[in-house]
Amino acid sequence: MTVFIASLFLPYTVNFHVNNERSRSPPIGPPSATPTVDGISAIPSAAASLFEKNNPTKTPGMTPGATTDHERIFASSVAQAEQDKSGYPFPSATEHENRLLTESEGHSPAWGATTSLIQPKAKPLVSPSPSILKHQDPPLAKEPVSSRAPDTQAAPPSGQRWTHFANRKVSFSKAEWTIEPAEQGNGGLRNAVRSATDAGFLDQMMWVGTLGMPTDALAKYTWQDIAEKLEDEYGSLTVCVSDGDFDGHYTHFCKTILWPVFHYQIPDNPKSKAYEDHSWVYYVKLNQAFAERIAKDWKRGDSIWVQDYHLLLVPAMLRKLLPDAQIGFFLHIAFPSSEVFKCLAPRKELLEGILGANLIGFQTDEYCRHFLQTCSRILCVEATPEGIQLEDRFVNVGTFPIGIDPTSWDTRRQSTDVERWVDTISERYQGKRLIVSRDKIDSVRGIRQKLLSYELFLNTYPEWADKVVLIQVATSTTDQPDLEATLSDIAMRINSMHSTLAHQPLVFLKQDLAFPQYLALITVADALMITSLREGMNLTSHEFVYCQDGRYGDKAYGSLILSEFTGSASVFENHALLVNPWDYRQCSEAIHTALTRDEKERKQVWEEMFRAVLQNSTVNWVKSFNETLARVWNEQSSREIMAVPRLSVSRLTEQYRQSKRRLMIVDYEGTLASWGSPRSIILTTPQRAITTLTELTDDPANVVYVMSSRMPEEMERLFRQVNNLGLIAENGCFVREPQSDVWTHLADKLHVKAWKESVSNILAYFQARVEGSWIEERHCSLVFHHGSAEDRHIAARLAAECAGNINDACANQGVHAIPVEGALIVETTHTNKASAAALVWKWFLEHDEKSKEGVKPDFLLVIGDNREDEPVFRWANKLQRSKAVEYAMTVTLGSRSTEAKATLTQGVTGVLSCLQRLAAQGPGDGAPLPLRQ
Repeated sequence: MTVFIASLFLPYTVNFHVNNERSRSPPIGPPSATPTVDGISAIPSAAASLFEKNNPTKTPGMTPGATTDHERIFASSVAQAEQDKSGYPFPSATEHENRLLTESEGHSPAWGATTSLIQPKAKPLVSPSPSILKHQDPPLAKEPVSSRAPDTQAAPPSGQRWTHFANRKVSFSKAEWTIEPAEQGNGGLRNAVRSATDAGFLDQMMWVGTLGMPTDALAKYTWQDIAEKLEDEYGSLTVCVSDGDFDGHYTHFCKTILWPVFHYQIPDNPKSKAYEDHSWVYYVKLNQAFAERIAKDWKRGDSIWVQDYHLLLVPAMLRKLLPDAQIGFFLHIAFPSSEVFKCLAPRKELLEGILGANLIGFQTDEYCRHFLQTCSRILCVEATPEGIQLEDRFVNVGTFPIGIDPTSWDTRRQSTDVERWVDTISERYQGKRLIVSRDKIDSVRGIRQKLLSYELFLNTYPEWADKVVLIQVATSTTDQPDLEATLSDIAMRINSMHSTLAHQPLVFLKQDLAFPQYLALITVADALMITSLREGMNLTSHEFVYCQDGRYGDKAYGSLILSEFTGSASVFENHALLVNPWDYRQCSEAIHTALTRDEKERKQVWEEMFRAVLQNSTVNWVKSFNETLARVWNEQSSREIMAVPRLSVSRLTEQYRQSKRRLMIVDYEGTLASWGSPRSIILTTPQRAITTLTELTDDPANVVYVMSSRMPEEMERLFRQVNNLGLIAENGCFVREPQSDVWTHLADKLHVKAWKESVSNILAYFQARVEGSWIEERHCSLVFHHGSAEDRHIAARLAAECAGNINDACANQGVHAIPVEGALIVETTHTNKASAAALVWKWFLEHDEKSKEGVKPDFLLVIGDNREDEPVFRWANKLQRSKAVEYAMTVTLGSRSTEAKATLTQGVTGVLSCLQRLAAQGPGDGAPLPLRQ
């Protein structure tokens, strides 16, 4: 079985040796060798493109307001990494070590690494039209995007000479090339896959993604050679899209629209490119190209893992191409609340795209809950704690926090460079307390809030002014002058106010560090401070905790100051110093706490966080997601209507004839009688149903129950002509035995009264907004009917919003709201048809004990037609698996995913015909059922 891992960027890219000049970076080995990886890219400016990088050789300036040259020890990292490149920034490591080491999940390669790759430059790209009515498709758009070679995908841009365009193709087509580690991509994902492969949890896997570089300049045969080599030797399927499509997808939709919205930043500024951008068509194109590429190589039994927000539409596209495929989707960033997500124009399309998967994974329970609420409110579907119930199938949703790979970290830390840098940094900052931070310069990372909090700390506790140093590593992938100017002003003010000739309280490095420097820095730090305003999972915090074991020097058990808005906050819980980045006073006090804790307390807290790091390792993430995906796919496949056989009435009749004590539970609405208006439902009950039930209950070996959502008094009126019939009313809240006038209450009356008071107000508010709707009050439930509303679309949307409000407000009261066709049902979660059936079964057992001639039931038949009957099917199937009953048959009507063992396609007519055939067998020889005392 092959696992296809679809990520926007492959772990590999191509380095061209133009004019036979070999790059200093040697080619990497086959897939067993681990590539250097990068973290997730930051938000670019509106005009930025993936193919336009900053100047990597630019020398970073001194920290604004600097009075010392302490920071110069880091200034050589770029040059050193460039001089010592051997594939990885470990000049002293052996070749064998190089094959094992990777960059960290939270650390990006030094900027010098970018100069080692020679690749085609992107031709001038045409931005998406500001008007969706004037949107221009690239040439040859009618041709399937995944089948076109790069050189046939687009004509030269307007105003550009054909000869120049052709010369670029010739230049790179004749050049030698090698496969190299990619710079773009999700480092945490790649290390997780590598560690799981090394541990034997991914025997066969195949990457699917793009090269992350312009490809229009490549000749067709060059592109084919590259794709074949990647597939044959590196286990990678390359997705081919034009430069224009990729730029529209990545720069104009993913980074300008999706990324900000998912991080609670609505791009509604008229000056923003997102304000008038209509790049949705490019997003759809690239997602379709991924789906087609995967479908081309997929074989039955293979598994597909779709990764992150770049590919939200791929699961549904794959489901359409491969209905039986095992598809998992994992989101590596935050998922916003429904109020934020609904600001996206293609919100329904994005949600429906994700729901094509069998399993949807998130980093935290909060993101999982947001997704369930969003689906409920926008798509008007039923959301349960386990997932989303669609009309035709169920989609599981779960939490799978990703982490780091401890095994590879142990190898990384053995490098002699790390020990040398630990000594250098410790010596330079001897006697100082170090607070370390490393962030990309964008508004989501909260660098501004961090610096303001640090300034407040220095002002509040002046005795620490000459004893503590904050080293802020700020990497920049795009140009954000406004934010950078603000940070420079704050840094200038801090150092101007609190510096001395021998001490500089803030070191602001606008550069990245070589990996040994980064590792040494988080090893000797007294605290790590992370103030992200919103982040999926901050793996820098995991790396810091793992390095604080005291392996180098006497510094150990550093404190972690962590934003509560990061996914890692749920992993470390209260063992980290959780802060609200907007609360500068709280952040300031957290700094003070981190610096004043005694060693015993620091060690105790560190040990708890260290255990969390080990528990949430990359191997465990892959193993957990893989096992869960396989399990839920098997469960869902068994419930697919195509996998459920038609009921064999002849075999059922034979089992009926051979049995001596029979229990039958049959649903009413939609099963024994067609659906009708609640006020006239008695008129829809066919006489044929009354006659059939009477014939069945006349047999002393039979006990028959009818279950319904109707109230007890309605059930009595409907079936007063049938003797010896048991009744289950209000979906299991009331049960009445045959030959009895007493109803047993399964729901707590006081509990029902309490939640009805609060829910009634919410329902009344929404009923007033939906013309033609009305509220039905039952004994243990409330029903908001909106099927007769004048505008059904608005009514359904408001009903979904109402369900979300009720589920949020009453989550701890054992109450939930379930949207059904034309109505919203609010009822308790403690009672359902299955709990009523379990009580009926208990009565059977009690009867057998009291009756000398009693015989244990050996025939169980359950028939239903909707989702409310699924718990009874599950209960009956479990009884047979436990061998509590000799024969059990569960039957459903219609075409939807179900746990029933068989299906009837003739509807109510088929049910009545089946029951009449059973009744025609005549009375059995079973003993009569005695009345309960």
